[in-house]
Amino acid sequence: MRVHIPGGAEIGGRGDGDPITKILRESKTIAVVGLSANPERPSFGVTEYMQEAGYRIIPVNPNEREVLGEKSYARLEDVAEKIEIVNVFRRAEEVPPVVESAIRIGAKVVWMQSGIENEAAAEKARAAGMVVIEDACILVEHRRRVGELKQ
Repeated sequence: MRVHIPGGAEIGGRGDGDPITKILRESKTIAVVGLSANPERPSFGVTEYMQEAGYRIIPVNPNEREVLGEKSYARLEDVAEKIEIVNVFRRAEEVPPVVESAIRIGAKVVWMQSGIENEAAAEKARAAGMVVIEDACILVEHRRRVGELKQ
């Protein structure tokens, strides 16, 4: 897992200065790019967990009409409400256009799920003032911090 803050710094660890705890505590709206309605897909299970944990979930997948009871949008730019976290379930080579969209809509965080890293896209997002998390499962990170998040 890599966590990057604007300005190019790479940070990690937990505790009072843990950026992931701060993000999960303060951000409540998550757009999930690549969310599938298929319960067998990792995106479905991870997102279902986050929804049950109290986060507002916005599916972004042009091949879906509705996922987890929420209307699915073809693109981030089609979503009318403010998105704080863009959670990416796409292959690494498909991340750059997602980052471009995330920048256009003014998201605070780009979160690339486990196994997904794209250095050029991460650098572009950081340069635009976004926090970038690469190669980390939002469900796993939430579970690790659930006690801290309730404080």
